Amino acid sequence: MNVSSLTETTSCEELQENKKMEGDVLTAEMVSSNLTQPGSFCVKLQHIYHYLSLPSHNLSDISVLCNYIHLQKLELPHNKIKDLSSLSHMSYLVILDVSHNEICDFFEFQSLQYLQEVNFSHNRMTTMKDLSAYVSLRKLDLDYNSFCEISGLEQCCRLTHLSVAHNKITKISGLDSLPLTHLCLKGNQIETTEGLENVKNLQILDLSLNRITSLSGLQNLHLLGSINLEKNQITEIQELRYIHNLLLLEDLNLQENPVQEEPEYRLAVIFGVQHLTVLDQVKVSAEEKVTSVNMYDPPLDLVAARDHMTQLVYQLMQPQVLYDSTPPSSDSPYPVLVLSGPEGCGKKVLVHRLCQEFSEYLGYGICHTTRETYFGEENGIDYHFVSEDDFQNMIYMGKFIQTVQYGGHQFGLTRDAIEAVAKEGLACCVHVELEGVFSLKKSYFEPQYILLLPTQLEKYINHLKSRELYTPAQIDVAASRVELYANTNKQRPGFFNYVIPCDDLEEAYQTLRQVVKVYLSLEEEEEEEKNNRGMYPVCTFTGLSGHNPVEKPTSPQSGIGSGTPVSLSDPLGSTYRPYVIQADPNSHITPAELASIRKREQLVREAIVGKRPGVLSQLFKSFSPTSSSTHDKVPSTLFHEDSSSSDECCASSALSVPSSAGALEKPLDSSVLVHRLDALTDHMASDIISNSPHPGTNELPAVGSPSSDSRPGSEAKIVLPPISAGHKTPATSTSTPSPTLSPILADEETGSANMKD
Repeated sequence: MNVSSLTETTSCEELQENKKMEGDVLTAEMVSSNLTQPGSFCVKLQHIYHYLSLPSHNLSDISVLCNYIHLQKLELPHNKIKDLSSLSHMSYLVILDVSHNEICDFFEFQSLQYLQEVNFSHNRMTTMKDLSAYVSLRKLDLDYNSFCEISGLEQCCRLTHLSVAHNKITKISGLDSLPLTHLCLKGNQIETTEGLENVKNLQILDLSLNRITSLSGLQNLHLLGSINLEKNQITEIQELRYIHNLLLLEDLNLQENPVQEEPEYRLAVIFGVQHLTVLDQVKVSAEEKVTSVNMYDPPLDLVAARDHMTQLVYQLMQPQVLYDSTPPSSDSPYPVLVLSGPEGCGKKVLVHRLCQEFSEYLGYGICHTTRETYFGEENGIDYHFVSEDDFQNMIYMGKFIQTVQYGGHQFGLTRDAIEAVAKEGLACCVHVELEGVFSLKKSYFEPQYILLLPTQLEKYINHLKSRELYTPAQIDVAASRVELYANTNKQRPGFFNYVIPCDDLEEAYQTLRQVVKVYLSLEEEEEEEKNNRGMYPVCTFTGLSGHNPVEKPTSPQSGIGSGTPVSLSDPLGSTYRPYVIQADPNSHITPAELASIRKREQLVREAIVGKRPGVLSQLFKSFSPTSSSTHDKVPSTLFHEDSSSSDECCASSALSVPSSAGALEKPLDSSVLVHRLDALTDHMASDIISNSPHPGTNELPAVGSPSSDSRPGSEAKIVLPPISAGHKTPATSTSTPSPTLSPILADEETGSANMKD
């Protein structure tokens, strides 16, 4: 019985083994039971089945398929197939999937002209061969094989999808001029993206799990919409410059790269590739895009607003003082002249020359900077050269009005620089970059802005090269900013008060000189001086004390007073620096006291023409008992004015230094005052004010004496704003003189005299 049972068991095992061996061979019965999708054969009009799918059947022999020549789609994944020669008879085959098998030979069957999609993934192939005969091939999957290079695809003119993931490829090659739109090279040993320069149609690129450190081969692939660089060796944000101009790039994956350790990594990438919608598989929000732009390339308005806020906060933290440059009222700003233009355009040279020629009106505001001195520059004359730490400490101390970072260096205009000029009773003249103009426009100063713009770019670049002060990169940056200045002037009408071409510095200065004359209201004065007294000597000017002419100092460096014509050959402007006016040592009035007196005189003039007194005006009057007591007697209607009329007065006087700062005017004496009052009668009825002095006041005493307090330029005519309609006396009072005019004149006269004493 035991022998019989053993015999039966052996027979069963042999039967199962035979069945298993039969399962390794594809039979006609298996093919017939798995054929699907019947169709009609167009030649003989007979019905055929063109789709065969046999996954995971442990097949090793498929030779029976040579009888099924009409198959169009064949799927045999997860088997043990090694030989595909039987496919040579399937001339109509379109789709072939033999993944997860044991195939070693690459395309060992004869060429099939209609074959479009082939999946050879997870096999044992090592070498690619020429596929030029497969003219219809569109999609090729060669993942998880042992290929070391890509070759033989040069003639596949319709291949759009190629995947060679998880092989042993070390460099990208053999893809030139292929119409690829999808390329997957994941999991190889690639170190650079070079080799893709001519794959112009590429849209989706997967280079994850490689050793890539540079993106230098992607800059010309303008159709790229998705790049996967996960788990590579990209360490610098700067590598994004190669894909910065890919306008269709929306999806970028840089996960598990060293670059993610960079500070503000995500915002830096979003700014570097501004068209992204997905970064590291996370959607990019609109807020992140705005934040990235504001962080790395903020608009000049935002830079100026931040700078102004910073300086204002630190200034408010310091003890508050009353500055000489503080405007006496909101419609009388301290005069400032600002020259702006690209680096090396000559603005510093022109500023120095202006301050030399108009030294009785303009003073140079010396800025601070952290950059090194150029050849020929002097500390305290061209700039105040300070260290980075000192510059930051000055910011924290509230010293600056505006600061700018340009070319890796800090530049700033301090309040003390303006104060040093204001104490001399002069208007401040400075030169700044475009960012500085935006910052100054946020402050309460109301400068006149003059743009010096090169119109011949090649000549401008050659000029920068000839100075031998700039690197080629700095020259490129400076040249690119010329367009920025031009666009700012074009897009913002009225942003600059004047625009002067600076291709020729001598011509630019002559134009600038005329602009400054208009700004200072000097043209009429010059004509009058020529007609009455002739031209003044070149080398003399009236001292601050007003006693005797003082000869201007001469020096070998400056050439001032030497009688030789001034040239612009010195690129650093050293010729035009020693223009500072020195006060008369015998004078008992300091420049600060003199400027303060002139400012008070201006308040008197404004009160006479009917302007509303500002805050400082009330402050000055409070120190004078005579002024305050008299003011109580004045009807409240005297200082009432229409707001629109006040704005017109402000606008009419904003461009002239004499009306903007009292320090630039002559002392207020009786003759000038009576002359101006007589001129005002043209705007009133003839019976309101008579041409003779008002009863009770024979002659107004002078607040300051021209012989003792005048300085160069003090003979400039006083320019008063026109009286608006709101200042005129009502028609009902035309029959009698105004009862309040004489007390007001006496009040202002007494108050000013007391203030001077």
